[in-house]
Amino acid sequence: MTPAEIAPKDRLIVALDLPSVDAAEAMINRLGDSVTFYKIGYRLVYAGGLPLVGKLADKGKKVFLDLKLHDIGNTVTQGVESITRLGATFLTVHAYPQTMKGAVEGRGNSSLKILAVTVLTSYNDDDLHAAGYRLSVSELVEARAQQAQVLGVDGLVSSPEEVGALRKVVGHQMHLVTPGIRPAGSASGDQKRIMTPGRAIAAGADYLVVGRPVVEAADPRATADAIQAEIAAALGG
Repeated sequence: MTPAEIAPKDRLIVALDLPSVDAAEAMINRLGDSVTFYKIGYRLVYAGGLPLVGKLADKGKKVFLDLKLHDIGNTVTQGVESITRLGATFLTVHAYPQTMKGAVEGRGNSSLKILAVTVLTSYNDDDLHAAGYRLSVSELVEARAQQAQVLGVDGLVSSPEEVGALRKVVGHQMHLVTPGIRPAGSASGDQKRIMTPGRAIAAGADYLVVGRPVVEAADPRATADAIQAEIAAALGG
C-alpha cells in the first residue's frame, strides 16, 4: 500500500498505554468505530495484553505492536517469525543493522510490516551525546533511515520534526510513522520533539501515534474525531 492509498481514518493510531486489559477494552469500546488502528506496547503486553492483538484483528482493527525488539540477529528472526502469527499489522524494532536484517528475515512473506525506530522522541542531541553518540539527532535519523531502506524494512518511526527530511531520503517507498503528536493545547509530557496532527501530516507523515491526549481525555471519542478531522483537512479532504 502506498501512502496515497491509506484511508484517512487509518492514519490515526491510538496508543493503548493503559494498565490492564480491562482498561484497554473499555477504551476500545468508548472509541467505537471512530478508531480503526491501535498501538499495543510494553505496558499492556506485560499486563497480559498480547492476546488482544488477535482479538482486535478478528474485529477488523489494525494493530501496531510496539515492542522495539533489539537482540542478536538470529534471536530477532525467531521472535519475529512467532509474531507473524499474531495478526499485527506493524511491529517495531530498533534501527540497528543486525536487528533490522533479522526482523526482515523473520517477517518473510507474511503481511507483517517492520518499522525501524530511528531515535526515540524523548531524546535530543544532548541525550545522544550522553549515550556516546557523536551524531546529532537529525544525522543519526538520516543514517539509520538509509540503512533501513537498503535492508528492506517497511517503514520508519521518527519524531515529526524529522519527517520532511526523511521523506526526501526514502521517497514514498517506506511508511513514516510519527509519535510525539500533541493536539494544540495538549501537554508535551516527556516528549521533546513534538508537533500537532495537521502539521505532521503536512510534513509528510503517513501515520500518527497519539496516546495520552486521547485516552486521558474527558471524551476520548470526541478527541479522536477532532484529530481525524485535522488529518483530513491536512490531506485536503
